[in-house]
Amino acid sequence: MRKMTFALAGLMLTLGASSTLTLAADPANATAEEVVRKVREAVQYLNAKGLAGFSDFNNNKDARWVWKDSYVFVYSCRQDAMIAHPLRPDLVGRPILQMRDDKDHPLFQDLCKAGANKNGGWVEYWWPKPGEVRASRKISYAHSAAVSFKSDIQVGAGIYDDQLTPEDLSQIIKDSNKSHRAVP
Repeated sequence: MRKMTFALAGLMLTLGASSTLTLAADPANATAEEVVRKVREAVQYLNAKGLAGFSDFNNNKDARWVWKDSYVFVYSCRQDAMIAHPLRPDLVGRPILQMRDDKDHPLFQDLCKAGANKNGGWVEYWWPKPGEVRASRKISYAHSAAVSFKSDIQVGAGIYDDQLTPEDLSQIIKDSNKSHRAVP
């Protein structure tokens, strides 16, 4: 079965299919497409609920914002604070802009820049998978959310992947934007 999956993925790559890199992935792992969909859903949710929606993202391991090996987190760049994190309540309220990953990378500075783009953006850094202590390579998608006149709120979620790059994943955003505009 594994050989067939890799063969199918190789064939699709040869044919130029756009989202094949997530095809051979473990079904227990979140895909980049799911991350984009969940982050955009969370942005719409916060736009509608306002500040009252923040609590729905905190400490809710079984909620809709936690799936497979991923989760949605909410932060404020201007206030330099984690607003919501369903798996790490110890981070809520803490400063984020000086946080560095295991490779001394200022991850939230880059997330704030990426999320400020019109369609959001991807950032690579090292962060532990849920339930693990050791950091793994993570690529998160960040997008801004207009929440009760606070223009600096951003929403993020990510995938743990050793091969994809933020540039590879940008195509998923473009494809998602095309399909979103095509819906009547």
